[in-house]
Amino acid sequence: DRPTIRNPAYSHPSPIPTPAPSDTIPTQLHHAPGHWTTGLCHCFDDPANCVITCVCPCITFGQVAEIVSRGSKSCFSRGLLYGVLLGFTGCACLYSFLYRSKLRGQYDLEEEPCNDCLVHFCCCPLALCQEYRELKNRGFDMEIGWEANMDRQKRGVAMMPIVIPGMTR
Repeated sequence: DRPTIRNPAYSHPSPIPTPAPSDTIPTQLHHAPGHWTTGLCHCFDDPANCVITCVCPCITFGQVAEIVSRGSKSCFSRGLLYGVLLGFTGCACLYSFLYRSKLRGQYDLEEEPCNDCLVHFCCCPLALCQEYRELKNRGFDMEIGWEANMDRQKRGVAMMPIVIPGMTR
């Protein structure tokens, strides 16, 4: 039994270079409009992000905010602001839901399971994880930020194939 190699070019393609990469957001054509690529409660699809978000949600929020704002806001500045709001008011969700709304608008995603503000108010860590996975599934390397993703897009750098052990044909 050989491990199956999943080719990202077919399942999760990398961003395709376009004439004005600094103004574009990578999209994948095989995602149905209006549908999230993962569910709200699928946090363990990315266990590392799940742990980071539970311990320090400002990191995940900063990463999401930088990509959603197309690099106009830095991961550090948004993460710091989120941390300050969380520490002093406990209501950082009243700020973070705005980025969920922007993300939904950019990818024409459904407002589910309820209003964005309620999703962040009731289950903010789950919402942040879902937003992180959504961007990751749409071709972003969340750890390198907007500018580095755009540089990769310009150069046409593809992701390495992912080997899934234990699966057979």
